[in-house]
Amino acid sequence: MATETTTATGSPSPLDDMACFALYSASNAVAQAHRAALAPWNLTYTQYIALVELAADRDGLTVGALGSRLGLDSGTLSPMLRRLEERGLVIRARSRDDERVVTVSLTDEGRSVRAELAEAVSCLTPAYGLGSLDELRSLVASLHGIAEGMRELTAATRA
Repeated sequence: MATETTTATGSPSPLDDMACFALYSASNAVAQAHRAALAPWNLTYTQYIALVELAADRDGLTVGALGSRLGLDSGTLSPMLRRLEERGLVIRARSRDDERVVTVSLTDEGRSVRAELAEAVSCLTPAYGLGSLDELRSLVASLHGIAEGMRELTAATRA
């Protein structure tokens, strides 16, 4: 259900027709809903998506690969991984071949929590207002396309 905002004069807000504001507003709403769903585990959304990504790769991922997949730099990723490791959800190990390379993987406890989280966040799915899996796939593809287009535009303006 779309909402329309009004200005102080009662006229429709110019923000209502802006794709950037609709994405911003939706992103904030999704983040708040995830914050509430993740609260019982005292996890942030960023920690949650790290657990999701690590669960998909049984052998773990290098810190660099995880950062790349999540779009996070090492200044954000390293403290987050330290906190997850302190909680016993992940383990970090230096490569025997190259000690500059650190691999992160889920512990058994991390896998257990990840399974609990999958169930907890599934209650958010109906709020997307989509009628089918095809609609969900279409939305996700559109959002990925927008993100990629914006990254390319940003890179071109920096070049």
